[in-house]
Amino acid sequence: MSNPYEILEELNKEARLGGGQERIDDFGIDKQRYAGDGVVSGYGTIEGRLVYVYAQDFTIVGGSLSGANAKKICKIMEMALKNGAPMIGLCDSGGARIQEGVESLGGYADIFLRNTMASGVIPQITAIMGPCAGGAVYSPAITDFVFMVKNTSYMFVTGPEVIKAVTHEEVTKEKLGGAMTHNSQSGVAHFATDDEKQSLQMIRELLSYLPSNNLEDPPRVRTQDDPKRSDPELLNVIPDNSKKPYDVKKIIHSIIDNEKFFEIQQHYALNIVVGFARLNGRSVGIVANQPDVLAGCLDIAASLKAARFVRFCDAFNIPLITLVDVPGFLPGTGQEYGGIIKHGAKLLYAYAEATVPKITIITRKAYGGAYDVMASKHLRADINYAYPSAEIAVMGPEGAVNIIFKKEIETAEKPEQKREELVQEYKEKFANPYKAAELGYLDAIISPKDTRYKLIKALEMLKNKREAFPPKKHGNIPL
Repeated sequence: MSNPYEILEELNKEARLGGGQERIDDFGIDKQRYAGDGVVSGYGTIEGRLVYVYAQDFTIVGGSLSGANAKKICKIMEMALKNGAPMIGLCDSGGARIQEGVESLGGYADIFLRNTMASGVIPQITAIMGPCAGGAVYSPAITDFVFMVKNTSYMFVTGPEVIKAVTHEEVTKEKLGGAMTHNSQSGVAHFATDDEKQSLQMIRELLSYLPSNNLEDPPRVRTQDDPKRSDPELLNVIPDNSKKPYDVKKIIHSIIDNEKFFEIQQHYALNIVVGFARLNGRSVGIVANQPDVLAGCLDIAASLKAARFVRFCDAFNIPLITLVDVPGFLPGTGQEYGGIIKHGAKLLYAYAEATVPKITIITRKAYGGAYDVMASKHLRADINYAYPSAEIAVMGPEGAVNIIFKKEIETAEKPEQKREELVQEYKEKFANPYKAAELGYLDAIISPKDTRYKLIKALEMLKNKREAFPPKKHGNIPL
C-alpha cells in the first residue's frame, strides 16, 4: 500500500499545477471548452496612457466565472497594480459557474482581494454591459466608478425568480437592478448611459481627470480660459431672500474652465453635487450643496455620496473645492432610524482625513453641525472663503430666537413684535460672515465675481502641500 502522505503530497502538487477548468469535469462541463474561457484580457493606451482591461463574454457559458476565468482577471489586475495603471472591467456575467462549485467561488474571492489591494492605489472602473448577478456584483461594488447601460445592464445579488420564491415579491429585472434603479435609488452605480458606446466614451473622459496611480498627480491640460476671468453674473445668482432656492451648478459652471463639469452620480442624492472639473488646466474635485433640492440639507444619501467622492479625491491627489450652502441635517424619524448620525459622520471623517489641498467657499447658509462637516477650517481646510451673503450660526434666526428668548417673548406685551425685533437683531449678528472672519475661521470675504481667480491663486499656492497623520495602520471610519 502506498504511503498516504505521499499520495496527499501528490494530490497537492497536482492542485498547485492545475489550471482551473482542467480540474473540473462534473455535469458535462468538460465537454464545454472555449478558447479564452469567456474573458478577454489585455492592455492598451488611452490618450497615450497605459490601461489594463478585461471583458467578459456572455455568449460563453453565460459569462459565468470559472477558475481559469478568474485567474486571467487576477493576472491582469496584478499587472495593473505592479505597473501603476488604471484597471477597467467590462462586466457581463451570470455569476459563478455552478458546475465548478467552490472553484468558481474561490475565483471570485481572489478577484475581490485584488480589488481591495488595488483600492486607493490605481483607479478601478467597471462598466456593466449586461446582466450581472450573484458574486459578479461585488467586484464592481469595490471599484471606484460603476457605469451601467439603460435597459441593457442589471445588477442584483438574487434575481426576480429567487425573490419571488423566498419573499413572494414580484419585481422585474429593470425595477430590481436596472441602470436607473442603481443610479437614482441605491447609489450603487455612478453613471447611466444610453448605450455601450457612450459608456466607453465617458470612461475615456473620466480617466482624463485622474492620475494613473496614487503616486502621480492628475494630468494638467492647456486651457484658453483666462484664469483672471471674472463673472459679474455671479453677483445675481444668490437671492436676497435667504429662503429662496437657486441652482448651485450656475456657480460651478461659471468658475471652472470652459464651463465643463463632469458630474458624478447626477441622479442620486440630488441635494448635493459632486464631480470633476478643471481650474486653469488643473484637475479638481467639486462638492457643493444644492439649495434647489431639500434646501441643500445633508441627509443619509448625500453624506454617503459626498464622503465616497472626497475619499477618492484624497486617495488620488485631486484637490477639493467645496461650495457650502447648508441649513443643517435633514430632520425626521426616517433619517434618525436610518443612522444619519453615523452616515453624516462618514462625511466629517472623510474631510478631516483628507490631506489634499482643500478650499471652501460659503456662499450662503452654514448652520449647525453641517457647517463643521462641510470642510470647515476646523477640519484642516487650507483656505476658507465666504461671500458677503454668508450666514454662519448654530441655527436659523427664527429657531434660535424661539429658544434663547422664549421667556422674554412670552412675557412681552406684543410677543410677535418682540420676536421680530429679536430675529432682526440675531440676523444682524449672524447673518453675515464677519464674526467668523474675526475669529480666524475665514481667510477672506470675497466678491462672487472674483471666485474663479481666487480659487486658481489658492490652488497654485497649495500645489506642494504636504500633510500627514500620526503613524497607524488605518483609522476606523464609522461604517
